[in-house]
Amino acid sequence: MSQTSFIHGFHAVIAKLRHQPRAVLEIFVAADRHDARVRDLLKHAELHAVRVVPVDAARLEGMAGGGHRHQGVVARVSSEARHVALDDVLDTLEEPPFLLILDGVQDPHNLGACLRVADAAGAHAVVAPKDRAVGLTQTAIKVASGAAEAVPYITVTNLARTLRELKERGVWIVGTDAEAEADIYAAEWPQGTAWVLGAEGDGMRRLTRETCDQLVTIPMLGSVQSLNVSVAAGICLYEARRRLRAARP
Repeated sequence: MSQTSFIHGFHAVIAKLRHQPRAVLEIFVAADRHDARVRDLLKHAELHAVRVVPVDAARLEGMAGGGHRHQGVVARVSSEARHVALDDVLDTLEEPPFLLILDGVQDPHNLGACLRVADAAGAHAVVAPKDRAVGLTQTAIKVASGAAEAVPYITVTNLARTLRELKERGVWIVGTDAEAEADIYAAEWPQGTAWVLGAEGDGMRRLTRETCDQLVTIPMLGSVQSLNVSVAAGICLYEARRRLRAARP
């Protein structure tokens, strides 16, 4: 029997309809909302023949888990449809791989923000270990503002082994480390890359660090000693994206 879960918020629900419409089983909207955002949502739902059910606020609160800002819309989706294998992503690419690897991020807000950055920068997937990581919670999905539905989020049992498999496929593994000798603006790397960022506070685990092909640091020119992982991801991915665009004829 297919497992189901709930996602909420207009960005997340509409993005799911756009990218995985068959996974959306039904949509629940606040019965008292008839504004432009709801009408736009209804058009997407009608296009993909997804049933929309008007409900009261109490029922929406219950489905959203309470405490979450559901914005008046909750969708019941197939959880199984979310699973994507890394090989499935790599085998369909017509350009060099561009991946974000998160080694043990624990905060769902940080994960959601990283997914949003990855989507904006054009990353092909976000990869994380199954253990010692937050996982794709409702909070992470909401913070991602639709990016969780657009960017494949792939969990793996053994991150170091996955990195080695990526290297065998010609993907260059670049890790971020405050103690690295080369900074991101001076370092060079090939086009097909996977960018590895560590957990909040602890950074990458030792085995992950040792598996990287290259380590770079982000220059810190002010008084603070570190950056939020999603901010660091944005800096790395956009610098890599800038170089990819510059390399095109």
